[in-house]
Amino acid sequence: MEHRRLGHSGLKVPVLSLGTGTFGGVGEFFGRWGATDVADARRLLDICFEHGLNFFDTADIYSAGASEEILGEALKSRRNEALIATKATFTTGTSPNDKGSSRHHLVRACEASLRRLQTEHIDLYFMHGFDALTPVEETLRALDDLTRAGKIRYIGCSNFSGWQVMKALATSERYGLNRYVCYQGYYSLIGRDYEWELMPLSVDQGLGTMVWSPLGWGRLTGKIRHGVKPSEGRIAAGGDVGGPPVEDEFLYRVVDALDEVAAETGKSVPQVALNWLLQRPGVVNLVIGARNETQLRQNLGAVGWSLSPEQVAKLDAASQRTPIYPYWHQKGFDERNPKPTKW
Repeated sequence: MEHRRLGHSGLKVPVLSLGTGTFGGVGEFFGRWGATDVADARRLLDICFEHGLNFFDTADIYSAGASEEILGEALKSRRNEALIATKATFTTGTSPNDKGSSRHHLVRACEASLRRLQTEHIDLYFMHGFDALTPVEETLRALDDLTRAGKIRYIGCSNFSGWQVMKALATSERYGLNRYVCYQGYYSLIGRDYEWELMPLSVDQGLGTMVWSPLGWGRLTGKIRHGVKPSEGRIAAGGDVGGPPVEDEFLYRVVDALDEVAAETGKSVPQVALNWLLQRPGVVNLVIGARNETQLRQNLGAVGWSLSPEQVAKLDAASQRTPIYPYWHQKGFDERNPKPTKW
C-alpha cells in the first residue's frame, strides 16, 4: 500500500481509505447504501489491515450516528493501528443549534463522535459543509481549541467552494490558528469539475485531496453500459438519488473508454477508474466503499500498478467537458495561468 503525505502536515496516509457510509443502513437514504453490522464490519476491517489500509472515513450523520458506533465497536481492539476521519456540520437533531459550524455545535458534535467511536481522539476532523451564518474565525478557533485539547489531530474541509476554502486559510494565517490540511471532495472520471478551481487551489495552498465517491456515485462499477442497466446493488435500488447528475450518453462514452483500457491492462473497470484518480495532481487518498468482501477486494486491486501515459490520455479525452466561465476563458492564457492538469 502506497502512502502519501496529507497536505501541509507531517502525517502520511494510505492512498485508499474505507468509507463507512454502508455501516448501519439507518433511514431510507443510507438503507440503499448498505446495512453492514459490527460482525461484517470487523471482517471488512481485517481485510483492510491485511492490505495495509488502516484509514477509515465516517461522519456523524451517516445512519444517524450508527456508522460511527459500528466503526468504533469494530475497531475497539485495534484503535492504535488505525486512522479515523469523521465530520460535523450537518443536522443531528431538532434544535436550531443542532447544525452548523458554531462553537456550540462543534464542541457537542465532537464529544458525541468521540463517544460513538469509543476513542479519545479523532485523527482528521472535517467540516462537512460551509456554514455561512457562523463567522469563519469562530469555527476555526473552536477547532483550534479542540486540537489543543488533544481531541482532534488534524482538520479538513469538505464540499466548500474555492473562495470559502481560501477565506478559511487566510483566517487561520491571520489569527495563528490551525489550518485545514485536507480537502475532501467529489471527483471522478464523470465528475471533473474539481479540476477547474479546487484542484489548482489545493495544489497551490498545500491541501491534500481526499476524493469521495471516486466511482461516480456507483456509476463506474462496470455494471452500466449502452443498453445495460444494473439489476442489483445501490443504483438498482434507487441509490442514485442525491448523487451528482450525469447524462447517460456521457457516462456511456466514459465507460466505453474504461472498457478499452481494462482490456489492455487486464484490470476491471472500477480498478482503472480508481487508478486514473491516483495519478491526478494533489490527490492523496481515495475513499472507497464496499457493501461486501468481494467489492472491497475488487477496489483494493486499484493500487500497486499504474496506467500508461497513453491510457491516461485516452481516459482524459473521453471524459473531457467544456468548463464554465471564467475557466474556459482562462484556457486562452494558460501560458501565464497554468493549471495542474488539462481540462
